[in-house]
Amino acid sequence: MSDIVFSYWNGELVDNRRKTGQKAGRPKRLKLPAEFKPGQPLAAFMGWGGLAIRDKKVSVVDLCRAYLKAIQGVSCGKCFPCRIGTKVLVETLERITQGKGRMQDIAQLQRLGSTIVAASKCQVGQTGPLPLLAALEHFRKEFENVIQHKTKLPRGQYRLKLTAPCVNACPAHLDIPTYIERIAEGAFDESLRVIRERTCLPGTLGRVCVRPCESNCRRLTVDEPLDIRHLKRFAADYAGEKKKKPPVPSLREKSDKRVAIIGAGPAGLSCAYYLALKGYPATIFERLDEPGGMAAVGIPDYRLPREILRHEADGVTALGVEIRYNTEIGKDISLSTLSTEYDAIFIGVGAQGSMPMQVEGETAGYSGFIPGVQYLYSINKGADPYPAGKRVVVVGGGNVAIDCVRSSLRIGKQDVSLLYRRTRAEMPADAVEIHDAEEEEVRFEYLCAPTRIIAEGGRVQGVECIRMELGEPDQSGRRRPIPVKGSEFVVPTDIVIPAIGQQVDLSFVTEQDGITVTKRSTVAADEETFATSHAAIFSAGDSVTGPDVLVRAAGNARLAAEMIDCALQGKSVEMGDDERLERLMAAIGVYDREERIGIISGNKREQLEMLPPETRKKTFEEAEKGFPVDAAMREARRCLRCYRIGLVAIGK
Repeated sequence: MSDIVFSYWNGELVDNRRKTGQKAGRPKRLKLPAEFKPGQPLAAFMGWGGLAIRDKKVSVVDLCRAYLKAIQGVSCGKCFPCRIGTKVLVETLERITQGKGRMQDIAQLQRLGSTIVAASKCQVGQTGPLPLLAALEHFRKEFENVIQHKTKLPRGQYRLKLTAPCVNACPAHLDIPTYIERIAEGAFDESLRVIRERTCLPGTLGRVCVRPCESNCRRLTVDEPLDIRHLKRFAADYAGEKKKKPPVPSLREKSDKRVAIIGAGPAGLSCAYYLALKGYPATIFERLDEPGGMAAVGIPDYRLPREILRHEADGVTALGVEIRYNTEIGKDISLSTLSTEYDAIFIGVGAQGSMPMQVEGETAGYSGFIPGVQYLYSINKGADPYPAGKRVVVVGGGNVAIDCVRSSLRIGKQDVSLLYRRTRAEMPADAVEIHDAEEEEVRFEYLCAPTRIIAEGGRVQGVECIRMELGEPDQSGRRRPIPVKGSEFVVPTDIVIPAIGQQVDLSFVTEQDGITVTKRSTVAADEETFATSHAAIFSAGDSVTGPDVLVRAAGNARLAAEMIDCALQGKSVEMGDDERLERLMAAIGVYDREERIGIISGNKREQLEMLPPETRKKTFEEAEKGFPVDAAMREARRCLRCYRIGLVAIGK
């Protein structure tokens, strides 16, 4: 059952029903694994682009019934063809599979399915009947046989997943179309409730998420993607302005099992929140004196005001979670002690250390040489890291580097430059942040790299650099920078800030703790279950991936909470079907960049109001003002409601 018997996906037909061996074709547009999960063969798949069969025993007729029933279940009911049409399709298919079908039903299914596709307003109706139409074309004989012989078909075993291109791209898999639709309807409280099903940090993610969802928005192929991130912020900010308490899902009965969480950053807060909802008393141990971890002390207030993080942390502690501040694991309490006092442990520490540049002079202890993370920490704590310095050179191309240069302007530094060894096109920093820094008149020097720190009297006086040229792509997919011999030059400066990368500090982990640590100084954890080599210890976020985006840390920490729950209940610790299906959808490809949508009506993307560059670069006041109600509702109405349903048939 490992080979494809039949596949029709996005117009590509592979029919092996009468072919074997080398004559059998293989689909190029659909990558379908042989198993749904270990021990469960994947017999068939039906989705927005068609269907694929691996097992000849699968009833395509019942597969269509199950799929259309799922489509009917998610129809919003706002347009007549989809609301009524899918209901009729399901009723007809139910009758056929019960042995009560009529031959004229086949023609009716074709006519009605085609009408729904042509007349529906959103993707549920526009794509829902397509697999049925393909099945009627290529498996008509099977439909006819079931009807002629009045066969009552047994129900297959199916797994169903509702997703969307934006949902699938989001590491936390927020139900983006629904929360946006609620904003369009003016149901702002309901929008926030939907958001909080998948994250307890809506205001934080609404400001600093790197928005992978927007790069998978289908409107991108027409005009501009929806401003998904700031619509999330709007829902959170609206509740805050109205002094409304965050909606809390129903809590499970209190458990006597206790969980210790290391780190009060996005991963730790998220894990604690979802464990609390499951009834577990959770205690977070945080070395800082405030919540948020690196999000609090590593992201400047002009991007993420501290009170937003504190407010969202209050939403976590309101569920009974305890946060013990100024408590450093390995110093104030050992990991082994936590292991004896708690039933499970979650490690969610962030990437708090800076990567070395490995250039001459960086380890000499010069005044004015300050690693990027340390530099931002001092500023976020209200101090100028080096008041004697007025000229700043930051080395790097990521968001930390951009935060360093923009923060330097805000503490009064007069001459601020950023050095990057590739070109602007290869910079990994958020394009919006780069643009904002350019508006604030940060000077960018591309295709150069530092070679030596120049100092006098123990103080930084400049940095020697060398010009670079781009060669062949490296492992990152970007062209490798190559030094140009004899092109050295000196940039005078008082402060040099390396911001080329961060690393995790796991010095609190000892050999006796039974946790495997990788060569990259990260926790070795299973990518599906987040379990470590210690049966009662789990980990997610930067502590596993190394420095990564905040939304992935928060999303994986929620999944880790589910795994911890399984472990504490004595259940098998394995990836849940929901996440497994989401990953399957990702492998198939939910977003088609080559899709031609055509002309659609509606407004252009709304633009946030920002403080003028000359004003904002002198203050840590939040630079973006957020959407007013009317703009948020206009932006939300641009959503195409691009839901996709995938149905997996499980074999025996």
